[in-house]
Amino acid sequence: MKTQAENEPYSDINITPMLDLAYVLLVIFIIMTTATVQGIKVNLPKASAAPSLAKPQTKAITVAADGTIYLDTFPVTMAELETRLRQYKSANPALPVVIKGDAAVQYEKVVQVLDLMGRLDITQLGLVTQRLVK
Repeated sequence: MKTQAENEPYSDINITPMLDLAYVLLVIFIIMTTATVQGIKVNLPKASAAPSLAKPQTKAITVAADGTIYLDTFPVTMAELETRLRQYKSANPALPVVIKGDAAVQYEKVVQVLDLMGRLDITQLGLVTQRLVK
């Protein structure tokens, strides 16, 4: 058995303390992760199977190139659009609306739809565009 002389430098590094530290940190990480994932146990109430929860809340208004206005996928006139949006707004005061206007449509049609959104006090409004490819 070879022994180390007092004044000789070490020829290898003892990595056992570093491995011990790594294992301790790994165990702490595992314990903390599983503790935060589980959360607090509560008895949740049962909800009715209402189909209205599955419907998307955002309404899409499309102005086609020929000036036809669509609510979701159904063609409507401006009067019908106003009536339906009033109904949706009464059911959901924070009704989000997305407007898709064709690039070839007259600017006036899109402005009429935007004016209607202002009259109905619909504030969550989005305009759909395409990403410019360079």
